[in-house]
Amino acid sequence: MEKNQKVEKKSKGFTGIKSSGLVILACLGLAILIYKFIFGDPSNFMDNNPDGEPLPGNLLATIYKGGMIVPMIQCLLLTVISLSVERFFAIKTAQGKGKLVNFVRDIKLALSKGDLQAANAACDKQQGSVANVVSSALIKYSEVEEDKSLSKEQQILAIQKEVEEATALELPMLSQNLPIIATITTLGTLLGLLGTVIGMIRSFAALATGGAVDSIALSAGISEALINTAFGIATGALAVVSYNYFTSKIDSITYCIDEVGFSIVQTFAASHK
Repeated sequence: MEKNQKVEKKSKGFTGIKSSGLVILACLGLAILIYKFIFGDPSNFMDNNPDGEPLPGNLLATIYKGGMIVPMIQCLLLTVISLSVERFFAIKTAQGKGKLVNFVRDIKLALSKGDLQAANAACDKQQGSVANVVSSALIKYSEVEEDKSLSKEQQILAIQKEVEEATALELPMLSQNLPIIATITTLGTLLGLLGTVIGMIRSFAALATGGAVDSIALSAGISEALINTAFGIATGALAVVSYNYFTSKIDSITYCIDEVGFSIVQTFAASHK
């Protein structure tokens, strides 16, 4: 119980947003408002008519002509941005106050000297997920060291198990909301393609009408196709970059945990013959 209280005491700071569904709904509402009142502002169009032609060179009106797929893709884009910012601060908190490389070095140096007090002090200073795992392992290190009823192999296994259990508690928090970003990498592109298909259907429908070609309907269909394609690709690309970036950060944290955990086990094995 004391051990859990100690770890929980260290786990302070921003740990992430658990209600990602609320984030998506908020982004959808914001996307609709932006689409209707900013992109669809009558001043962006000829004769102040959103159903008419955009003013020459007016990008906002051109985006508005992308149709109702635009706010859907824009919702995904805002969601990626929001969750990326959320993951940045959550992983920043998990890394702790100092550089992980320096923290790992300090822990290994303290262990090589057999100075558990210095190692614990480094954990208190660093904080974050890696420090929490190391702190749990050091507590177990001290406990098994005093427990003479266990064999050396059992003591080592107990420390290894503690590292694994502490890691299992910390890592899920790091990857929280990343599956949503991973889904948007594909969903954004697919929605862009859907908008492209709908836009091209409208363009060909305008060409298929008898008599003169409806230039407004034709241009609206082409705008819808191109705008949705651009938005979908941009959303998917941002989601891919975000997902890969944070995944690499989590891998780095996991590597540090494994390295320090291995050092603790090896130190115990070498100092207890």
